[in-house]
Amino acid sequence: MGEAIAQAGGWLSFDRFMAIALYEPGLGYYANATPKFGHLPESGSDFVTAPELTPLFGQMLARQVAQALSATGTDEVWEFGAGSGALALQVIEALAALGQPLRRYTIVDLSGSLRERQRATLAAHAAVLHWADALPDTLSGVVLGNEVLDAMPVQLLARVNGAWHERGVALDAAGVLTWVDRATALRPPLEVPGEHDYLTEIHPQAEAFVRTLADRLWRGAAFLLDYGFPEAEYYHPQRSTGTLICHRAHRSDDDPLRDLGGKDITAHVNFTGIALAAQHSGLDVIGYTSQGRFLLNCGLIELARQADARQNAMMQKLVNEHEMGELFKVLALAPTASTDGWVPLGFAAGDRSHRL
Repeated sequence: MGEAIAQAGGWLSFDRFMAIALYEPGLGYYANATPKFGHLPESGSDFVTAPELTPLFGQMLARQVAQALSATGTDEVWEFGAGSGALALQVIEALAALGQPLRRYTIVDLSGSLRERQRATLAAHAAVLHWADALPDTLSGVVLGNEVLDAMPVQLLARVNGAWHERGVALDAAGVLTWVDRATALRPPLEVPGEHDYLTEIHPQAEAFVRTLADRLWRGAAFLLDYGFPEAEYYHPQRSTGTLICHRAHRSDDDPLRDLGGKDITAHVNFTGIALAAQHSGLDVIGYTSQGRFLLNCGLIELARQADARQNAMMQKLVNEHEMGELFKVLALAPTASTDGWVPLGFAAGDRSHRL
């Protein structure tokens, strides 16, 4: 990291720092072979995602995928950031049980170590699996991104004594990583009332990802699931310390400058910014709601009746407002040509698109 800071003239923007800390070969958190995903710290894992909690998550998502594949006349799924491969396994098997034809399931993942874990998890379905390093010039199908946007590097903006700065990283006299602010013309997308000190994030890389997706996806739909808020909540005056957080051993902290490469660094998603980037690039917003409402719309209660007590307990974590049900949201996007004649199953009730 010191070399990167020196090459940048002694000050490194936080988005560049975050990219190195997470993805740099030989250094980045997602470039090493630690387990990352799991239920308990005893497994060596750092956090748990919905597919690791219960296969009910992937089975419900597969119902939405099946409807979207049928409605758009496509037969391929693209998953970004497939993690352990648990979601891919759940979706592939659930689609088969639903009788939905699937020609190919393509995973786009930057982590070589996670790719190997995915190959092992999905060995029984090798015939339909494909891995890609980047998007092709054009694609059709259903795109999935579960907890992908939150791992994309963000820039930090800090209002200090009434003046806005970009917060970056430098080395102090002892060679220790430290925060350094620089005056900037950058601003949050909404004016934040008040003169109090205020720290927040902006998301140019996540928005660029969606614009690229809009440029390539000519038929199909995309479903992005992550924790976050619409813009008015994201930049609320009381959210004065931002959303940046780190995860290690199922504990969280707010200091990304320590234990470099040994823990996850993430920020909540501004779903309004993602939706606007998509719309300005030619995609329509076809749904936005909480994860809890989305899963219930897809028939979670019906499936839960057939599940055992443990699976039902995990299901509660997915939908309860004080767990993942409200903090996590689902945003659905599609090219205009793929929106006629159907309403996505997961947004049949409780759609919040008007709140973006």
